[in-house]
Parts: sequence; C-alpha cells; structure tokens
Amino acid sequence: MTVATKFTPTAMLRHAAARVTAAIGLLWMAACVPVGTVGVTQDTGQTIDANAPVQVALLVPGGSTQGSNQAIASSLENAARMAISDLQGVTIDLRVYNSGSDSAQAAAVATQAVNEGAKIILGPLFADAANAAGVAVAARNVNVLAFSNNPTIAGGNVFVLGATFDNTANRLVRYASRQGLNRIGIVHGDDLQGQVGRDAIARAVQANGATLAGIASYPLSQQGITASAGQIAATVKSNGADAVFLTAGVNADLPLLATALPDAGINPTDTQYLGLTRWDAAPQALALPGLQGGLFAVPDRAMTSSFESRYASVYGGQPHALAGLAYDGIAAVGALVAQGRSDALTKNALTQQQGFMGTSGVFRLLPNGLNERALSVATVRDNAVVILENAPRSFGRAGS
Repeated sequence: MTVATKFTPTAMLRHAAARVTAAIGLLWMAACVPVGTVGVTQDTGQTIDANAPVQVALLVPGGSTQGSNQAIASSLENAARMAISDLQGVTIDLRVYNSGSDSAQAAAVATQAVNEGAKIILGPLFADAANAAGVAVAARNVNVLAFSNNPTIAGGNVFVLGATFDNTANRLVRYASRQGLNRIGIVHGDDLQGQVGRDAIARAVQANGATLAGIASYPLSQQGITASAGQIAATVKSNGADAVFLTAGVNADLPLLATALPDAGINPTDTQYLGLTRWDAAPQALALPGLQGGLFAVPDRAMTSSFESRYASVYGGQPHALAGLAYDGIAAVGALVAQGRSDALTKNALTQQQGFMGTSGVFRLLPNGLNERALSVATVRDNAVVILENAPRSFGRAGS
C-alpha cells in the first residue's frame, strides 16, 4: 500500500531517503489485508542430515514487471551466495526461484521448490507473496524465512527477517524509560503504515511499564498536518506526555511534522521526540529544528559498514538495503547446521535464545514468527547523528 499524497516541501528528500526507506516500506506494502497467524507456537520444520548438503530455496522478486525488483533480486542472490562462501564445514545447495511480486506465482514456485527437495525457504520479499508461499508449503512442514517485516504474516511456519516496528519501538521505549520518560504519547499518520506503527508503539509502552499518554493522528497531506497540529499538541499536553513517539518518515510526513508540532507548542526541549523510522535516511532531514535532540534507532553501524564494504569488494557495487536479509538467513541456517543438528531447520532450533550474528548486528527469531534485532539509540545533535548507546553484540544485556 503506497501513499499517493504529494508533500512538495519534502521533494528534495525523496531520492536520498529511498534506499533506507525501502528497508521499511517495501517489505509489507502489499499486505493490506492481515492474514497471518501471529502467536502460533507449534514446532514446525524439516529434519535433515547435517553431514549432507542442505537444499535451500531462495525466492527473489525477479521476473516481475517492475524493473527495480530485478536489481533487488540480484542483490539478494549475491548476498546469499556470499554468506555461503563464508560458511565453514557446511554445504548449502542454494536454488534460486523467481517469485515476482505476485502471490500466486510465489505460492507456485514455493511448491515447486519443495517438490524439488528444498528443506527451507528464504524469501519472498513482499508480504502477500510471503504469506502465500507459507500457506502453500505449510502442509509440507517447511519453514519460510521471509524478507518481509509485516507482523501480520508472522507465525506458524512463517518468520519475518525484516526490521519490525515492534523491535524499534521496544528499543526506544526501554531507553526512554531508563531516562525517566514514562508518559509517552503517540502521533501517527492515518495510513496503514501509521496504524501499524501506532499499534507497535502502544504494545511497547505497555510491555515496558510506561504510560500511554494520548494518541493523535493526522491526514497524510500538507494541509492535513498543518490543520491537525493544534489538536495534536492539545492531546499531548492534556495527557501530560513527557515524550511523543512519531511514526512519520523522512520521505513524506516527518519534515512537515517536525515544523508544525514545535510551532503548535510541543517544544522539543521540554518534550522528548522519539522516531519510529530512520531519521538518518536523508542528510537534509538532520537539519530540521524539530528533530534536534530527538531519539531514533539504527542498526549496528560498524557491522553494516563491514558488510557493505565486503559486498562491494566481491561484486563491485553497493548492496541493496535489503540484501543483508538474505545473508542473515543463510548465516542462521549455516550456524545451526554446523552444530550437527538434525533439527537445525525446525522452529525450536531457529528460535535459539542467543540468536545469530548478522549483517547489521545480532538478531534472533522469535517463536511467534517475529524477530528481535539489536539496535543502537541515536540522536540528532548539531545536524548530525550521534550514537547515545551502542547496539549490544549479544542478547540479555542492557539495551538489547
């Protein structure tokens, strides 16, 4: 689902933000009707001979009518093959299938892959395609590690590898609570992404013992945001919020909101701004006065840079922002197979508590099909990103 509304003041930010925004939006945009099975915890997955080659199917969005999808498909495949080359003592038989962007095609190739011997599936990219693939092979007891971040498709035999709003919200609410910020208001756009973000923040507030101090929304237009700013400010103030959590993104509503809300009386020096999206997606956004001192989350920058440099040295160009997900999927499978486990591809194994080391830091898959990724907490200071708390390199410590 995409937003058709044009935000003319932010046109200059769109191109710069597109690469990082893809890591959030493309993964779930097609799944406008929630059809997942979040919360299903029954063990799933194939048993294997850990001493023999393990057949893995990689479903990429090649063959679709959208030209950009072919570039994503190539980058995903490159990253998966690079991950295989990094494995020691494990042989992965990778077979690549074009799932396009169509759910019927995804279901068909997922079935074909299992018929041809696949023991686990990586991909597809889009949420409805991933859901269809999961449904198609559920009766065959094959797990799907999708490149989506849409929580509505997670559960049963489907795991989402993409960075989720729930993960980001939990990281920031935990950090804010440790700073004494316990009354958190939510400000969200009235589209699907805003609503999914709103719900993720509300869950995080409840899970971390904070207080939800009001919820306010706005239409996705320049006029709508400007007209709503006063009521949003009144809601935040009347509920005594000491922090306000924004779902807005730099390529659309954030620049307008970061101006309209301070003008309406929500002073960033008195009320802590938190961001659910990557404020560093466009350098120009870091100059917005309303974002100075605000908090947002980023992956482990050292790990991300290392992956990107390695990819460039092997393939001669930068990876797509989503490429690391394919590497992470192979890394997780390889780590479990290397332990000699016949149950390496089952839910019980995939959800091991210590998780796995991935391209953007440590991550783990959860029994409900979601994931947790270690994130750094960042702020904007003097128009630049400053890391306040580094992402942990293992789970179970402060900040994880």
